[in-house]
Amino acid sequence: MPARPASTPFSPDPTAWRVALHVPLPRLFDYLPPAGAAALPDPVGCRVRVPFGRSGDKIGVVVATGPLDPAIGDPKAVLERIDEAPLFDGELLASLRWLARYTHAPLGEVLATALPGPLRHGEPLPDTHAWAWRLTGAGATALPGMRAGRPARLATQLQAGQDPGAGVAEDRLDDGDRPGHVEDWRAAARSLAKRGFAERVAIAPSAVAPEPGAGPRLNPDQQAAVDAVLATDGHFHPLLLDGVTGSGKTEVYLHAIADCLARGRQALVLVPEIGLTPQTLSRFRTRLGVPVHALHSGLADGERARVWAAAARGEARVVVGTRSAIFLPLPDAGLIVIDEEHDGSFKQLDGIRYHARDFALVRGKALDVPVLLGSATPSLESLRNARAGRYTHLRLRERAGNARPPRVRVIDVRKRPLDAGLSPEMLAAIQQALDAGGQVLVFKNRRGYAPVLLCHDCGWSAQCPRCSTPLHGTPMTVHGAGRRLQCHHCGARQRVPDACPDCGGLALQPQGAGTERIEDALKARFPGTPVLRIDRGSTQRRDAMEQLLAEFGDAPGILVGTQMLAKGHDIAGLTLVAVVGIDEGLFSADFRAPEKLAQLLVQVAGRAGRADKPGEVLLQTHHPGHPLLETLLNGGYGAFADTELPQREAAAFPPFSHMALLRAEARQVEVAEAFLRMARHQFEAHAPAQADAAFEVQGPIPAPMPRRAGYQRSQLLLSAAGRRPLHAVLDAALPAIHAAPEARKVRWSLDVDPIDLY
Repeated sequence: MPARPASTPFSPDPTAWRVALHVPLPRLFDYLPPAGAAALPDPVGCRVRVPFGRSGDKIGVVVATGPLDPAIGDPKAVLERIDEAPLFDGELLASLRWLARYTHAPLGEVLATALPGPLRHGEPLPDTHAWAWRLTGAGATALPGMRAGRPARLATQLQAGQDPGAGVAEDRLDDGDRPGHVEDWRAAARSLAKRGFAERVAIAPSAVAPEPGAGPRLNPDQQAAVDAVLATDGHFHPLLLDGVTGSGKTEVYLHAIADCLARGRQALVLVPEIGLTPQTLSRFRTRLGVPVHALHSGLADGERARVWAAAARGEARVVVGTRSAIFLPLPDAGLIVIDEEHDGSFKQLDGIRYHARDFALVRGKALDVPVLLGSATPSLESLRNARAGRYTHLRLRERAGNARPPRVRVIDVRKRPLDAGLSPEMLAAIQQALDAGGQVLVFKNRRGYAPVLLCHDCGWSAQCPRCSTPLHGTPMTVHGAGRRLQCHHCGARQRVPDACPDCGGLALQPQGAGTERIEDALKARFPGTPVLRIDRGSTQRRDAMEQLLAEFGDAPGILVGTQMLAKGHDIAGLTLVAVVGIDEGLFSADFRAPEKLAQLLVQVAGRAGRADKPGEVLLQTHHPGHPLLETLLNGGYGAFADTELPQREAAAFPPFSHMALLRAEARQVEVAEAFLRMARHQFEAHAPAQADAAFEVQGPIPAPMPRRAGYQRSQLLLSAAGRRPLHAVLDAALPAIHAAPEARKVRWSLDVDPIDLY
């Protein structure tokens, strides 16, 4: 990090640099330029180091220049200009300004969110060389005598694969599909380097470009979709690729990206989960003749900064990333793809509450490039836009290749015995699928061993002491085969008591089943069969999901997992999907719950029968006649959307209205509600006068989860028929809300277009 200068004299030029700082204040800060600033290019978009109050130095971004505010009696000067050229170019800075206005967040916090950690803290743009490992002369000499082990295997791979004078690129060593791949090769490389047998060398990015591979022949629907993307001629146009699961949407993406690269442009692909990134990267790298970069939260800060810099320099031609990748600079932008566009993971639920899909459309328009949204279960917002003609609606109606839609069967478990939530019919179907050489996915969207610990004698249950209220209990989930309790909301943990705290009885029993309990039951029932669990608990390590799926392989076996496995994973040998316990989502009070459940069921069912073997899906429920299930079974997701959209319109819910959620948290609920009453007064004072504007404020009301981590939570829900009246009220009221004394006594947040009312 650059050092702070000992002193910086004021510039005689009275022009101020307006700096956005990473502080929760909706304003800019005026500073005098440093000495010699007139000799440098325009500073807008550059990072600077400035003095700030008692906290010392802060890193900010110059967003404008202009006359110094005469109210500043003793103006301070910028201590250091970090960047000679702007880090935020014109389009990116303008788009981030739009995001700050739309989310009503401080511009400084938005700009900080857009930067990887090292750049946010003032470090220079990193070097973006590609790196490779090669054997030294000493290593080549020592190789025949090396003891068997990972270092020896890596040395053999380096000797066989390195180019003269270069080496083996690190991303090729990371490719687990390559012959001779060495697990944990980095540790082996460090071991070789310590002995002088190998060295790390910088190479040009083009040196790691793979040979482009050939793909399967497109079917007519796929070809029509590709033609529609190419017909945009590289200009802004939103397209919704609505294809059934397994219909080959990725092939459409690949052809569109290949055309983008042929035009000398960059492509950005957003995926909802880290777990999808390795699979997507592997497929893209085998097909495209350029290096494919990854950007997600599982990478180290330095690696994220290198990808950001490579994109800014135009070196990264294809980037596959999760939500935050939408902030990448794209000087040669040609295409933006959002895979699984319906997924809630694209919405940031804390900090700056942006939606990556929606911001991608804003950036696509600013960059004048097509934006391709893909999903088997499009969000109702996107479907409405497509049906209204705002998006081009592309359909893939059949599965690609020889794959056929799976057969779906509902199992009525009323009055049936259950073993860890599994019915006899489901267990028999699992046995039959395994005997036929297939693989099975048992889906339960609840991790842990059991949802609650209950005393069978007196009815006591284990509640989280930090999240429960007298009227609203929050059960702690049982983990570790019944040995540990954990709250999935605040993270609190405790051991399971030896006896009931209320009655002293010993009849404490885990109630219900989570993925851990189902895993144990299946291991006991099928002792000779591999059973792997994939949920947040088993995939905390880097690349854990990729390693678990590789371990699962192609042999008969059982996967037990949560919604992490419902998102785009292609497991060729999967012939049976068994969905356990869907009843929890059938009766939620959240108006989005039917859409989320329909998407989840269709997505997880789509994992079955994606190759040559036919697939089957079992839905286990106590409510086989529920209208949602009947609609999905008889007409699919399209029929559900046809039913749900009119109901949303009649109730004036999104996408037929627009919402904002103002939440306050405090130790005492009275303090939170006092803040919200003040805020409601401000909103109502600025509400539109027209009777037909349909602006409404609801609350203060307790949040659906009224206490979390010791804080009482209340909220206001604002709704309006159009975006403009909603934002007009927010623009007018928020300055007074920020300045109010009540705002300093609570933690509060504003979420525009909320997808989760919790």
